[in-house]
Amino acid sequence: MRRPLVRSLIASLALAGGSVALAGPAVASPAVTVVEQAAATTEAAENRIEAYWTTERMESAIPADVSLAADKARVPAKKVRAAAVPENPQPRLGKVFFTLGGSNYVCSGTATSSSNGDVVTTAGHCLNEGPGAFATNFAFVPAYDHGSRPYGTWTAERLYTTSAWANSGDFDYDVGFAVMNENASGQSLTQVVGSYPIAFNLARGLTYTSYGYPAGPPFDGESLYSCSGTARQDTVGGSQDQGLTCDMTGGSSGGGWLTSGRINSVNSFKYTFDPSTMYGPYFDSTIQSVYNSASAA
Repeated sequence: MRRPLVRSLIASLALAGGSVALAGPAVASPAVTVVEQAAATTEAAENRIEAYWTTERMESAIPADVSLAADKARVPAKKVRAAAVPENPQPRLGKVFFTLGGSNYVCSGTATSSSNGDVVTTAGHCLNEGPGAFATNFAFVPAYDHGSRPYGTWTAERLYTTSAWANSGDFDYDVGFAVMNENASGQSLTQVVGSYPIAFNLARGLTYTSYGYPAGPPFDGESLYSCSGTARQDTVGGSQDQGLTCDMTGGSSGGGWLTSGRINSVNSFKYTFDPSTMYGPYFDSTIQSVYNSASAA
């Protein structure tokens, strides 16, 4: 058995209509604390979750996007709208499905290099309400494309996030890691689909390509898209996050930001008055500690 969950239950985050509106991200640096939750730990649970995610449920899952309130006056008056580029499906990238508060949601995720070969990186709000309960029925579908599941449906054995996200909904630490179960042949996720290495404490202002499955209009969530550009500091809300010009919508949450072939952030949130910029957390030592726990599980 892996070590038990240690967390504080505070008022749950409302995901009404697949969106949430919050006052703004916290900026205080938290203690380095790993928060975890057991998921599908038996074969029966794995089978149940695999059966649960029918094509119909996947298609009707709500995009788990997050919009934060911001002072409109602080948003640049002119924005260059970066159109997301359609991509061919990639086995290391996929869709994340989960249940929170009795509703089914969809995000994006990335198969990530790890000691156990089973880690998927996503956003914290794609596996925990922040603050509140962990998701159930968590599954990852690599290379999803218009209902096709060429590498099957993978269930999570354990879910991890930062204490700052799980206990206070701090968007500076809106990151989650899922440890997936092996498949029926005893193979790890990354043995089957490959993985991207992960990097921490890099310089700010790097050039990234972000990936995701945007499902909110004008997208339909059925195929992979990307945005590319140079990250910039959050001058709108003053968070520690970085922004990337990108018009991807809900459903792309949790999709990885890659720089030099390494995952170094995830799609996290947008400001209400700045829909052309996607923000992602800076991967620091706190986030690294959570990854290390998931990698060693």
